[in-house]
Amino acid sequence: MRRIVLFFLLLLTAFPVWGQGAKTSSVAQANIDKLKPGEFIWAPQLAPEGPTAVLVSLSAQRAYVYRNGVRIGASTISSGKRGHKTPTGVFTILQKREKHYSNLYNNAPMPYMQRLTWDGIALHAGNLPGYAASHGCVRLPLAFSKALYKETSLGMTVVVTDDRPSPRTILDPGLSASPGSDHHLRLATGQNFRWNPEKSPSGPVTILVSFADQSVLVLRNGKIIGRGKVEIPPGLFNGTEALQMEGRDAAGNPKWLYIGVPGAEARHGKPLDGNAIERVRVPPEFLAHVRGILSPGVTMMVTNDSFASTNEGKPAKVLVTN
Repeated sequence: MRRIVLFFLLLLTAFPVWGQGAKTSSVAQANIDKLKPGEFIWAPQLAPEGPTAVLVSLSAQRAYVYRNGVRIGASTISSGKRGHKTPTGVFTILQKREKHYSNLYNNAPMPYMQRLTWDGIALHAGNLPGYAASHGCVRLPLAFSKALYKETSLGMTVVVTDDRPSPRTILDPGLSASPGSDHHLRLATGQNFRWNPEKSPSGPVTILVSFADQSVLVLRNGKIIGRGKVEIPPGLFNGTEALQMEGRDAAGNPKWLYIGVPGAEARHGKPLDGNAIERVRVPPEFLAHVRGILSPGVTMMVTNDSFASTNEGKPAKVLVTN
């Protein structure tokens, strides 16, 4: 079966972990399950544009932030204690206030408040003892709450669930979130790619590549418009990598530059190694479709994880929509 060189794939990244009230970041292992109370991960540069959504897991006491299908942040939380349990469901942000005080509980401060219900449930900065301790709100680290506040808008989707998120969790920003099968992530027997640009005619583009699946997903405005097979030799890439398209060279080929995330600042702005690219192959027809929608600002990520993992309880690094 014919294949052709794939003109894109990415950079090894580390993520910053900030403590409660921290003003600077430090690099730590990007393992969300190991975050201590008050710590969080924030890397918005991995998806600069696109629809944003938040998923809150009460059982894991974690919040996950996604933009254009890519997880750009995660944080420890403190949700409602016994007798004041945080309600589950799909919510939208109804109101935002940087400085807010509770009308129900002794005028308690609620910095960077983002209201989910009119009867008092909200996201906001607060104390994080390492367990559910609020009167129903979702408390976040101060620095994370401030950063998140800048990226959200009224009407944005916030999903609160008792379950731990997994790659089977399907979130459609602005609509709903529900467990589902991973059939939309897989190609039929003998099928090399799918291309459905009509599912999202316009918007920012993100390309996701899975070593585990040997597959590529193309998202536009947070929805999958294409998926295809990819052949990546073992050991060619390690961990999670990311880059951004800067423009095109004299021959019209895309130019990809590494994203300078914390821990990899030295690689910021450096071009992708062409020698590595030559060893990666995808179906030529699929590549032609992808090339047709590339423009400066498109971001790309590669992960070792599977898009359709059956490891329930493992935090999903990629959230996909259909």
